[in-house]
Amino acid sequence: QVQLVESGGGLVQPGGSLRLSCTASGFTLAYYAIGWFRQAPGKEREGVSCISRDGTTYYANSVKGRFAISGDNAENTVYLQMNNLKPEDTAVYYCATTFGCTVTRMPERAGSWGQGTQVTVSS
Repeated sequence: QVQLVESGGGLVQPGGSLRLSCTASGFTLAYYAIGWFRQAPGKEREGVSCISRDGTTYYANSVKGRFAISGDNAENTVYLQMNNLKPEDTAVYYCATTFGCTVTRMPERAGSWGQGTQVTVSS
């Protein structure tokens, strides 16, 4: 079965950190560009970060300098390290394959959504 599974969300205080995981089954993640997206209550889903097959990365301005995306081919997983979290980062986070990834813009989603993982930043 071809799917991506997100994990690692939780409740964290402002200024805290979380690491999200996006693990692939049924296909090799290294052959694809992968993006992280998020959807806050009452808002549209937005792109957060992506990584291409050659390691090119993109970050939305709202997370630049705080979030870091990386891939582990041996684990068939892409990670999103989130530091200095803010209440406005509260959202359900999703990963998906994307149509490439450049440093200048978030690409469109190419594959199906996973179930997402909830991130809540609150004191």
